[in-house]
Amino acid sequence: MEHPDNPDYRYSNLFVSLVDYNGTGSLVSKAKAAMDILYSFEARKKMSAILNEIKPDLVHLNNFAHQIGPSVLDEIKKRDIPTVMTMRDYKMVCPAYTMIANGEACERCTGGRYYHCGIHKCTKGSLFKSLVNVAEMYLHHRVLHIYDKIDLYISPSRFLKNKVEEMGLKGEVAYLPNCVDVNGFEPAYKWQERSIVYVGRISHEKGIETLIHAVKGIAGLKLKIIGDGPLKEALENMVRIENIGNVAFLGYRTGQDLHDEIRKSMFLVIPSEWYENNPRTVIEAFALGKPVVGARIGGIPELVKDLETGLTYTSGDVEDLKEKIELMLDAIDRIPEMGKLARAHVEQELNSEVHYHRLMELYHRAAEKAAMHINS
Repeated sequence: MEHPDNPDYRYSNLFVSLVDYNGTGSLVSKAKAAMDILYSFEARKKMSAILNEIKPDLVHLNNFAHQIGPSVLDEIKKRDIPTVMTMRDYKMVCPAYTMIANGEACERCTGGRYYHCGIHKCTKGSLFKSLVNVAEMYLHHRVLHIYDKIDLYISPSRFLKNKVEEMGLKGEVAYLPNCVDVNGFEPAYKWQERSIVYVGRISHEKGIETLIHAVKGIAGLKLKIIGDGPLKEALENMVRIENIGNVAFLGYRTGQDLHDEIRKSMFLVIPSEWYENNPRTVIEAFALGKPVVGARIGGIPELVKDLETGLTYTSGDVEDLKEKIELMLDAIDRIPEMGKLARAHVEQELNSEVHYHRLMELYHRAAEKAAMHINS
């Protein structure tokens, strides 16, 4: 998508126009944005131009549902190009993509009952936006069957794979977890300060308020919250009003600066209260030699193994999280050992070389499926 913060990308002249679905535009602009979600002729035209220029052997899609839109699939398959999609969230079965309604995990849309999104105003509490997403799902899945043109779906977690299949997604789904290049991560099994760290978006579904209340009163422990998001200001105010002195908001960090903050800490906490997929934050912490205390929800337990690469707790349970943090502190001599097991897991199973070979196998499978469809 066009954006003033974009680097100087090649083919940027073929990016779709900038659209801010959270902005406050005119009724005309909102109507146009809604229509583009349903079917973007601009995106299809620009995809046609870039396909003519590049002539790819295969197209690999990631998050593209709104800013670009599935109209590009018509152009891709018009040329009989094999197509795969990595699912980063639950958009294929949930109009609001998070599977959260009124702050809680929700599976009401199972079996294509997308109208529940409108009833419960699941899309940012807006009836209009929710109804647009309901129309989008029925149009794409029931009328146009446009997602049938994806030859192979890739799921980074077994949980997401099983969940979308349970909820009625048609099409083959293959499991391939996220990865990192371990050469870019220098592990630190010891810590420089008695601290723990959260890294990620500061929003309700991430469970940060639960984490703050869990560390409140734990003497000698500091919680560092790294990231930004809609709840940041409210949580900063809460920490100040409740006089929680062992919590610090460090803002957004990236690259080596982020790695250094994690390396200083004893372990990372991921307190999610939604169906996390395959959190890259956990994998990066493992690569840095840090164990993780994680909520027992979504794909997190696939990575965090109790007393091996960290500890898990009941999502949303302040007391259970506090107990697990204190258990880690009580067994402080085992933290380096768990960090080494976490690093070894990344080196053996989640490194970029292993990922590449598995991905190539999936590309070949998608190409074979596409060829069978053409010849049938």
